[in-house]
Amino acid sequence: MVEVNLWSGLRTHAGGNLKVDVEATNIGEMLAQLAQTHPGLAPFIEAGVSVAVDGRIIANDLTEPIYPDTEIYLIQQLKGG
Repeated sequence: MVEVNLWSGLRTHAGGNLKVDVEATNIGEMLAQLAQTHPGLAPFIEAGVSVAVDGRIIANDLTEPIYPDTEIYLIQQLKGG
C-alpha cells in the first residue's frame, strides 16, 4: 500500500480524506487505483494532475516506481502561460 496526499479541492471527492491508501507499484497503477476506489477523483485524474514523489514532480512517467514509504502528493496541474 502507498499513501497518497490530496490537495484540498479533491478531499470532498475522496470521502473527505486528506490521505488515501492504494495498492500500486508505479504512478500509472496508483492513478488507476485512485480512480477506481474513489470514482469522484476520476474526472480530475483524466483532466491531468501532477504527482510529486519524494519532493520531485513527475511530469509524464507513469512507470516511475513508488514504494510503501514513498511520499506522494497529488497536485493540481497548472495550465496557461
